[in-house]
Amino acid sequence: MLNSTKVLALCGSLRAKSSNKGLLRYAQANAPEGMSIEIANLADIPFYNSDITDTPASVTALLAQFAAADAFIFAGPEYNYSISPALKNAIDWASRAPNNALLGGKAAAIMGAGGGMGTSRAQYHLRQVFVFTDIHPLNKPEVFANAFSGQFDADGNLIDEKIQENVKAQLAALATWSQQLRK
Repeated sequence: MLNSTKVLALCGSLRAKSSNKGLLRYAQANAPEGMSIEIANLADIPFYNSDITDTPASVTALLAQFAAADAFIFAGPEYNYSISPALKNAIDWASRAPNNALLGGKAAAIMGAGGGMGTSRAQYHLRQVFVFTDIHPLNKPEVFANAFSGQFDADGNLIDEKIQENVKAQLAALATWSQQLRK
């Protein structure tokens, strides 16, 4: 059995005190044994444009992170009932590799903090994007958090024990799912 899982975590919010970054920071600090989580920086990634012939250094670095990852965690707010532009843009850049080589066949967990429905629509749309990219999302457990109901502190850190337990359970399931896909 494989003994380690290298995870690339991507946050669809670029705000420093984002509750979605708080979810990822909590996941990183509480990863199960054998799992390492690297949080990508999407702040300098330009919008995908096929006319760009010289790949920017920030994109080259991100693509290397995608390539090195065994699995992914996607966290993001819900913008207009859908995926945030920063998260979709990162996927768009990575999906341009031939045959989705950077993404295809890899496991992914989805989590999000937002309004009353906790990013459920954005998470559903992300699953639709995964059909094309051949990313294999976990079905359960799901992580939905309300960013405005005391589940996070003023700095965006996750403080709700129930959501913390959900994140830990999702990480354990991601490790198992990723290992199954890599056999």
